[in-house]
Amino acid sequence: MSSSQRRGRWSGVPLADRQALRRDEFIAAGVQLLGDKRGPTLTIRSVCRAAALTERYFYESFTDRDEFVRAVYDDVCTRAMAALLSAHTPREAVERFVTLMVDDPVRGRVLLLAPETEPVLTHSGAEWMPTFTEMLQRKLTRISDPSLQQMAATGLIGALTALFTAYLDGRLIASRTQFIEYCVNLLLSTSSPER
Repeated sequence: MSSSQRRGRWSGVPLADRQALRRDEFIAAGVQLLGDKRGPTLTIRSVCRAAALTERYFYESFTDRDEFVRAVYDDVCTRAMAALLSAHTPREAVERFVTLMVDDPVRGRVLLLAPETEPVLTHSGAEWMPTFTEMLQRKLTRISDPSLQQMAATGLIGALTALFTAYLDGRLIASRTQFIEYCVNLLLSTSSPER
Protein backbone atom coordinates (compact mmCIF):
# COMPACT_ATOMS: atom_id res chain seq x y z
CA MET A 1 0.00 0.00 0.00
CA SER A 2 1.48 3.33 -1.02
CA SER A 3 1.73 6.30 1.34
CA SER A 4 -0.94 8.15 -0.68
CA GLN A 5 -3.33 5.17 -0.25
CA ARG A 6 -2.64 5.10 3.48
CA ARG A 7 -3.31 8.82 3.77
CA GLY A 8 -6.53 8.41 1.76
CA ARG A 9 -7.83 5.68 4.03
CA TRP A 10 -7.86 7.97 7.05
CA SER A 11 -8.27 11.36 5.40
CA GLY A 12 -11.06 13.33 6.99
CA VAL A 13 -11.22 10.99 10.00
CA PRO A 14 -10.38 12.73 13.28
CA LEU A 15 -7.35 11.24 14.98
CA ALA A 16 -9.44 10.29 18.03
CA ASP A 17 -11.78 8.17 15.87
CA ARG A 18 -9.13 6.30 13.93
CA GLN A 19 -8.34 3.75 16.63
CA ALA A 20 -12.03 2.80 16.94
CA LEU A 21 -12.33 2.45 13.16
CA ARG A 22 -9.19 0.29 13.00
CA ARG A 23 -10.56 -1.87 15.83
CA ASP A 24 -13.80 -2.32 13.87
CA GLU A 25 -11.81 -3.35 10.80
CA PHE A 26 -9.90 -5.93 12.84
CA ILE A 27 -13.16 -7.31 14.29
CA ALA A 28 -14.71 -7.58 10.81
CA ALA A 29 -11.63 -9.44 9.55
CA GLY A 30 -11.69 -11.66 12.64
CA VAL A 31 -15.32 -12.64 12.05
CA GLN A 32 -14.43 -13.76 8.52
CA LEU A 33 -11.41 -15.77 9.68
CA LEU A 34 -12.99 -17.29 12.78
CA GLY A 35 -16.13 -18.21 10.84
CA ASP A 36 -14.35 -19.64 7.80
CA LYS A 37 -16.17 -22.79 6.66
CA ARG A 38 -12.88 -24.72 6.55
CA GLY A 39 -12.42 -23.88 10.23
CA PRO A 40 -10.75 -21.00 12.04
CA THR A 41 -7.58 -19.76 10.35
CA LEU A 42 -6.95 -16.94 12.73
CA THR A 43 -3.46 -15.77 13.55
CA ILE A 44 -2.40 -12.22 14.32
CA ARG A 45 -0.63 -12.07 10.96
CA SER A 46 -3.66 -13.39 9.06
CA VAL A 47 -5.91 -10.83 10.77
CA CYS A 48 -3.53 -7.98 9.97
CA ARG A 49 -3.35 -9.16 6.36
CA ALA A 50 -7.15 -9.44 6.07
CA ALA A 51 -7.68 -6.01 7.64
CA ALA A 52 -4.79 -4.51 5.62
CA LEU A 53 -3.37 -3.07 8.86
CA THR A 54 -0.06 -3.58 10.64
CA GLU A 55 0.59 -5.47 13.86
CA ARG A 56 1.30 -2.13 15.53
CA TYR A 57 -2.36 -1.23 15.04
CA PHE A 58 -3.46 -4.67 16.23
CA TYR A 59 -1.67 -4.18 19.54
CA GLU A 60 -3.15 -0.71 19.81
CA SER A 61 -6.52 -2.39 20.48
CA PHE A 62 -5.76 -5.93 21.69
CA THR A 63 -3.14 -7.35 24.05
CA ASP A 64 -2.95 -10.75 22.34
CA ARG A 65 -4.74 -13.27 20.11
CA ASP A 66 -6.93 -14.63 22.92
CA GLU A 67 -8.30 -11.20 23.81
CA PHE A 68 -8.95 -10.58 20.12
CA VAL A 69 -10.81 -13.88 19.62
CA ARG A 70 -13.00 -13.11 22.65
CA ALA A 71 -13.71 -9.62 21.25
CA VAL A 72 -14.78 -11.11 17.90
CA TYR A 73 -17.06 -13.62 19.64
CA ASP A 74 -18.53 -10.92 21.90
CA ASP A 75 -19.26 -8.76 18.85
CA VAL A 76 -21.22 -11.58 17.18
CA CYS A 77 -23.07 -12.42 20.42
CA THR A 78 -23.97 -8.76 20.96
CA ARG A 79 -25.40 -8.51 17.43
CA ALA A 80 -27.36 -11.73 17.91
CA MET A 81 -28.79 -10.50 21.20
CA ALA A 82 -29.75 -7.15 19.66
CA ALA A 83 -31.56 -8.92 16.81
CA LEU A 84 -33.50 -11.10 19.24
CA LEU A 85 -34.36 -8.29 21.65
CA SER A 86 -35.72 -6.12 18.84
CA ALA A 87 -38.22 -8.83 17.80
CA HIS A 88 -41.83 -8.55 18.94
CA THR A 89 -43.03 -12.07 18.08
CA PRO A 90 -41.46 -15.55 18.08
CA ARG A 91 -41.62 -15.59 14.27
CA GLU A 92 -39.85 -12.26 14.04
CA ALA A 93 -37.17 -13.47 16.46
CA VAL A 94 -36.52 -16.63 14.44
CA GLU A 95 -36.51 -14.75 11.14
CA ARG A 96 -34.06 -12.13 12.46
CA PHE A 97 -31.79 -14.80 13.91
CA VAL A 98 -31.87 -16.79 10.65
CA THR A 99 -31.06 -13.64 8.67
CA LEU A 100 -28.12 -12.87 10.94
CA MET A 101 -26.75 -16.38 11.49
CA VAL A 102 -27.82 -18.52 8.52
CA ASP A 103 -27.98 -16.00 5.69
CA ASP A 104 -24.56 -14.85 6.89
CA PRO A 105 -23.19 -18.29 7.87
CA VAL A 106 -19.81 -16.84 8.80
CA ARG A 107 -21.42 -15.20 11.86
CA GLY A 108 -23.37 -18.36 12.60
CA ARG A 109 -20.18 -20.42 12.60
CA VAL A 110 -18.50 -17.92 14.93
CA LEU A 111 -21.41 -18.07 17.39
CA LEU A 112 -22.14 -21.79 17.30
CA LEU A 113 -19.10 -23.65 15.98
CA ALA A 114 -16.03 -21.61 16.94
CA PRO A 115 -16.38 -22.42 20.68
CA GLU A 116 -15.87 -26.09 19.76
CA THR A 117 -12.48 -25.42 18.16
CA GLU A 118 -11.23 -22.35 20.01
CA PRO A 119 -10.35 -23.24 23.62
CA VAL A 120 -10.36 -19.55 24.61
CA LEU A 121 -14.08 -19.41 23.74
CA THR A 122 -15.13 -22.25 26.03
CA HIS A 123 -15.47 -19.79 28.90
CA SER A 124 -16.95 -17.01 26.71
CA GLY A 125 -19.64 -19.33 25.36
CA ALA A 126 -20.50 -20.41 28.89
CA GLU A 127 -20.74 -16.75 29.94
CA TRP A 128 -23.10 -15.83 27.09
CA MET A 129 -25.43 -18.86 27.44
CA PRO A 130 -27.19 -17.59 30.62
CA THR A 131 -27.72 -14.21 28.95
CA PHE A 132 -29.53 -15.83 26.01
CA THR A 133 -31.49 -18.09 28.40
CA GLU A 134 -32.56 -15.16 30.62
CA MET A 135 -33.60 -13.14 27.56
CA LEU A 136 -35.79 -16.01 26.35
CA GLN A 137 -37.15 -16.61 29.84
CA ARG A 138 -38.37 -13.00 29.98
CA LYS A 139 -40.25 -13.57 26.70
CA LEU A 140 -42.08 -16.65 28.01
CA THR A 141 -44.78 -14.55 29.66
CA ARG A 142 -47.51 -17.14 29.17
CA ILE A 143 -45.77 -19.40 31.67
CA SER A 144 -46.44 -18.06 35.15
CA ASP A 145 -44.34 -20.44 37.26
CA PRO A 146 -40.73 -19.09 37.32
CA SER A 147 -39.26 -22.61 37.66
CA LEU A 148 -41.15 -23.87 34.62
CA GLN A 149 -40.24 -20.69 32.76
CA GLN A 150 -36.54 -21.24 33.49
CA MET A 151 -36.66 -24.92 32.47
CA ALA A 152 -38.54 -24.08 29.27
CA ALA A 153 -36.04 -21.36 28.35
CA THR A 154 -33.06 -23.61 29.08
CA GLY A 155 -34.54 -26.45 27.04
CA LEU A 156 -35.39 -24.15 24.14
CA ILE A 157 -31.89 -22.66 24.03
CA GLY A 158 -30.40 -26.17 23.97
CA ALA A 159 -32.77 -27.35 21.25
CA LEU A 160 -32.37 -24.24 19.10
CA THR A 161 -28.58 -24.32 19.47
CA ALA A 162 -28.53 -27.94 18.27
CA LEU A 163 -30.90 -27.14 15.39
CA PHE A 164 -28.99 -24.09 14.18
CA THR A 165 -25.65 -25.90 14.51
CA ALA A 166 -26.89 -28.86 12.46
CA TYR A 167 -28.45 -26.54 9.87
CA LEU A 168 -25.23 -24.54 9.50
CA ASP A 169 -23.23 -27.77 9.23
CA GLY A 170 -25.51 -28.99 6.44
CA ARG A 171 -26.66 -31.98 8.51
CA LEU A 172 -30.33 -30.93 8.27
CA ILE A 173 -32.00 -31.30 4.91
CA ALA A 174 -34.67 -28.65 5.14
CA SER A 175 -35.54 -25.55 3.19
CA ARG A 176 -35.09 -22.16 4.83
CA THR A 177 -38.89 -21.88 5.14
CA GLN A 178 -39.23 -25.34 6.71
CA PHE A 179 -36.45 -24.54 9.15
CA ILE A 180 -38.03 -21.24 10.22
CA GLU A 181 -41.49 -22.84 10.58
CA TYR A 182 -40.10 -25.65 12.72
CA CYS A 183 -38.24 -23.25 15.04
CA VAL A 184 -41.29 -20.98 15.36
CA ASN A 185 -43.55 -23.95 16.16
CA LEU A 186 -41.03 -25.17 18.74
CA LEU A 187 -41.06 -21.78 20.44
CA LEU A 188 -44.85 -21.48 20.35
CA SER A 189 -45.53 -25.00 21.63
CA THR A 190 -43.01 -24.66 24.48
CA SER A 191 -44.22 -21.22 25.51
CA SER A 192 -47.86 -22.30 25.88
CA PRO A 193 -49.28 -21.83 29.36
CA GLU A 194 -48.89 -24.81 31.66
CA ARG A 195 -51.91 -27.09 31.80
